[in-house]
Amino acid sequence: MCTAATYTAGDHYFGRNLDLELSYGEKVTITPRNFPLTFRKMPTLEHHYALIGMATTVDNYPLYFDATNEKGLSMAGLNYPGNADYKPYAEGKDNVSPFEFVSWILGQCATLAEAKVLLDKINLVKIDFSEQLPLSPLHWLMAETASEKTLTIECDRDGLHVYDNPVGILTNNPQFDKQLFNLNNYQFLSPQQPENKFSQDLELDNYSRGLGTRGLPGGMDSMSRFVKVAFTKLNAPKGETENENVGNFFHILHSVEQQKNLDGVENNQFEFTIYSSCVNADRGIYYYTTYDNNQINAVDMHKVDLDGKELVDYALANEQNINWQN
Repeated sequence: MCTAATYTAGDHYFGRNLDLELSYGEKVTITPRNFPLTFRKMPTLEHHYALIGMATTVDNYPLYFDATNEKGLSMAGLNYPGNADYKPYAEGKDNVSPFEFVSWILGQCATLAEAKVLLDKINLVKIDFSEQLPLSPLHWLMAETASEKTLTIECDRDGLHVYDNPVGILTNNPQFDKQLFNLNNYQFLSPQQPENKFSQDLELDNYSRGLGTRGLPGGMDSMSRFVKVAFTKLNAPKGETENENVGNFFHILHSVEQQKNLDGVENNQFEFTIYSSCVNADRGIYYYTTYDNNQINAVDMHKVDLDGKELVDYALANEQNINWQN
């Protein structure tokens, strides 16, 4: 399971929680403009926009969990089990496997408008990366800086759906339109203390702060996380500095982070938030925290040679860093 979000406060921020029961050796990975991006059924992109994001690199191929290109277009893939349905090869379409999807779009598109042109032609074809790495059932959040707009992309049994996403939030099942409709059930939530509408004949007491949020979901399930992170994000403050806004973004994501031993999977394993990310899409700076290290770490894509031909990656700083003051 996972959560992805956008946030605008002067600059534009995009990021996600990766919630899994095990790590795949992911690293912060920069793909320079001249690193050849190969595809199983489409021509190689010898030259393309540079990317930064979190990826597992296998056979020198970056498998991005989330990424942003140098133009500020961002994507994240989130678990979508039971609904994601990839298709057979189709003549006359751009046949792109889901593991190639982020690189295909971000390598070529600077805006959502350009991405929509490619989406009109795309066929998310069922081709595994390898026998050892079969396809994951995913849907995607995509965002741009210019308009602050976001899209949700889902490939269901009845075809590809591209939704305008007015909240800039994505979790997992069910389908996005159902998640969005479910917000109607929470119109009563407020960051303010409630007024007594129960009865004018009773004097009711606001005995605690935060009563306006009573009923806000707090479970690990994807519908609860969608509501909680949307409410948190839409009521989040806007800071005046980069540090404030990066901190605000991580508070949004950490409001729905998963702790170990609370979400059982199988074989006595539990999902947990392996990492949380926040990219400043305007500046190309990728920030992250990990489950074992909640210090904010950063990688700036513009401090490497973006015209290079080799991947550049940075191992995650997983050891907790405690600031001793005496």
